[in-house]
Amino acid sequence: MEYMVARGSHIGTGEGQGAVARLYGTTLARRSLLFAGLCILLVGLGIWAVSVGSYQLSLTEVVRSLMGLETGTGRIVVWSIRLPRITAAVVAGCGLGLSGVVTQSLLKNPLASPFTLGINQGAACGAAFAIVALGAGGLDQGALAASGPQAWSIPGVCAVTLCAFTGAMTATVVILVLARLRGMSPESVILAGIALSALFTSGTILIQYFASEVELAAVVFWTFGDVARSGWQELGILGAVTLAVLVYFLMNRWNLNALAAGEDEAQALGVNVTGLRLTGMILATLVAALVTAFHGVIAFLGLLAPHIGRRLVGGDHRLILPFSCLIGALLLLGADTAGRLLVGSGALPVGVLTSFMGAPLFLFLLIRGIHR
Repeated sequence: MEYMVARGSHIGTGEGQGAVARLYGTTLARRSLLFAGLCILLVGLGIWAVSVGSYQLSLTEVVRSLMGLETGTGRIVVWSIRLPRITAAVVAGCGLGLSGVVTQSLLKNPLASPFTLGINQGAACGAAFAIVALGAGGLDQGALAASGPQAWSIPGVCAVTLCAFTGAMTATVVILVLARLRGMSPESVILAGIALSALFTSGTILIQYFASEVELAAVVFWTFGDVARSGWQELGILGAVTLAVLVYFLMNRWNLNALAAGEDEAQALGVNVTGLRLTGMILATLVAALVTAFHGVIAFLGLLAPHIGRRLVGGDHRLILPFSCLIGALLLLGADTAGRLLVGSGALPVGVLTSFMGAPLFLFLLIRGIHR
């Protein structure tokens, strides 16, 4: 027995620590290679997405257009139509993946996402109000006529975007106020989000009841979700906000890891749980609100990407944060590219495809988790 104790003590202080360090280094190297592989896959998918569509481009034409050496139709197709759309899919996917993983971590609930918290529904209600009440959904706005970033007129885009953002942030503020004043548990916050979702959905239906045929079609089209609506200016805003929020959460990665172990343990380690949860929820929903305001309702992505990331790299926020962003970008870009290839004109809403893609994959992950 003394020999075993001495041997265990020797392993714990010397050889054992070295073995643990080597195992950790090997695991980290594998996950770094996996991240690099996913990045390469995203770049390759993006280049392929630029070349395919109703107007086919060769790889040489794509490279020359990106380098500014190509002139004529190919350059217009790449820089004015496809590249903004592909960039929007990547940036919006990163934002939704980041928002999903943060809300799930802060609320300690695997069902938390912008969709289940009522953020998307609040944005849809705000957009419907702008289209019907403010007259931002007429045919001259181009919502039904084209799919490129130049389709909507500036007044229509500003009105719909501002009202959608206001609706999304209203849902967030209501949930945070209820949680702050009533001391609601994370599970109760999800239930409050579901109640708000039903409320905003009813408001959208009521607005649609008083809409004309053109306005009704514009509202329905907006709720489908489409990454082709935003231009470079909107992408710059969304990209800057997403990057800043990602940096903030990476700086608080250890606090998030401590919170995952439990609120009492996190407070014992000096983490301000209330402040972290309040600030984190505001920043996460800010990103989701911007994505929804610019591109409409894109369901399931913020719920699915973090679960795939956790199955790949575990729950360490040093890894799960960038992996969720990368997986969200891959899923949304893949769905949008598939939509363009299936229809040809680029008119198939990406929100429909993410729902069709997300529901079976999420059920598959749940079934695998139950069996394990």
